[in-house]
Amino acid sequence: MTDSKIDVWNPATEAKIDEVKAFTREEVADAVERAQRAQREWVALSFAARQQLLYDIADTVMRHRDELAQLESQDVGKPMRAALAEAESVAGVFRYYAGAIDKLSGESIPVDGGVTLTFHEPVGVVGIITPWNFPLPIASWNIAPALAAGNAVIVKPASLTPLSTRRLGELVEEISPVPGLLQVVTGGGGSVGSTLIEHPGVRKISFTGSTEVGRSILQSSAQDFTRVTLELGGKSANIVFADADVKAAAQAAPWAVFDNSGQDCCARSRILVQRDALDEFLEEFVSATDALRVGDPGQLETDLGPLVSAEHRDTVLSFIDDDLNLLFKGRAPEGKGHWLAPHIALDESGATRAAREEIFGPVAVVIPFDTEQDAIRLANESVYGLSGSIWTGNVGRALRVARGVESGTLAVNSNSSIRVQTPFGGFKQSGIGRELGMEGLRGYTELKSVFLNGQS
Repeated sequence: MTDSKIDVWNPATEAKIDEVKAFTREEVADAVERAQRAQREWVALSFAARQQLLYDIADTVMRHRDELAQLESQDVGKPMRAALAEAESVAGVFRYYAGAIDKLSGESIPVDGGVTLTFHEPVGVVGIITPWNFPLPIASWNIAPALAAGNAVIVKPASLTPLSTRRLGELVEEISPVPGLLQVVTGGGGSVGSTLIEHPGVRKISFTGSTEVGRSILQSSAQDFTRVTLELGGKSANIVFADADVKAAAQAAPWAVFDNSGQDCCARSRILVQRDALDEFLEEFVSATDALRVGDPGQLETDLGPLVSAEHRDTVLSFIDDDLNLLFKGRAPEGKGHWLAPHIALDESGATRAAREEIFGPVAVVIPFDTEQDAIRLANESVYGLSGSIWTGNVGRALRVARGVESGTLAVNSNSSIRVQTPFGGFKQSGIGRELGMEGLRGYTELKSVFLNGQS
């Protein structure tokens, strides 16, 4: 990294693949002023005109799907099959919010002396700070509803993985009727990110990343009472009861924790298994994990790629110590690349670091439990509450446990957390606010009440 450029590296080859501009604080401030002008022009357009741009963005993403996926694969180390699917999902997000633009309705509330109407007004300029693990999808989860609500957007992608987001910004600028409506500013969090957070012209910040950074953003936002949405860390539980289809749960479990090489805040890395089903589950889980193919992200048959950087791999490796009762260690390529194969450990007490802290890598810890109450207690013994799964054949139990677990997004007999139509976000230290669904759209608005005097 120089004063004006940031190098971008391929984690599978350790080769430099590009460089991006490091914006100065003054340039970020200029971007905010440009966004303010764009927002006033954008919100004055008709619903139809605004909808058309979001549909056009979706179509543009699909035309450039292969290019965007290639960029995502190269700078994240993401398997190409996953990168292609994620690019398609981005188009789906823009289509969903295009259709939602004219459905952001308020209320008509009868009150003494007249009626009160409520309106969802755009906040103005929105700053979006995205993570390195799912750069393009998470950017879309925030860009699309922010635009749909009538805002202008400035995105700061992670310095490790800026390429796909930068390209999306270029594509939108080419087709947008409003210059400066979506801008991408690259650079470090200490300069670019903090400038966005502290600028009084930025009325909302959406951040996805670590709980530690989220805490500092929340503190900084207090100066101007900047609105925030924070999607932070996770240590999600995958609860498997003995009355479930244990084989199905075990065969699905590898993707629930090892997808994206475990670099996922929703990773169900604490696997709680009822003791009567433990042996069957472990046998199937180890077998299914052993079948995962770790290797070249550019090959469509690859399941798992490298970790994003050597520094991050060292962090993950620090959890694999003598206190961890390893049952399985997978195979990964040797030589160049930040490779780390899946690991499975058994922890009878659930007290190891690996069982309690967010690892953000391919390490799963299986913890036995006896009763339904034990499962809920173990699931809630975490500062996080983002996601999780419940596997059982008993509908009543599924509902009881789902209501008892302190988590924002749960799935029953499934490991699927995220759909564009439904809200996503966490309890406790997993964040504030919700993304996706109509809740995600409303999160980019201010609610206004207008009283109409019926007696005048």
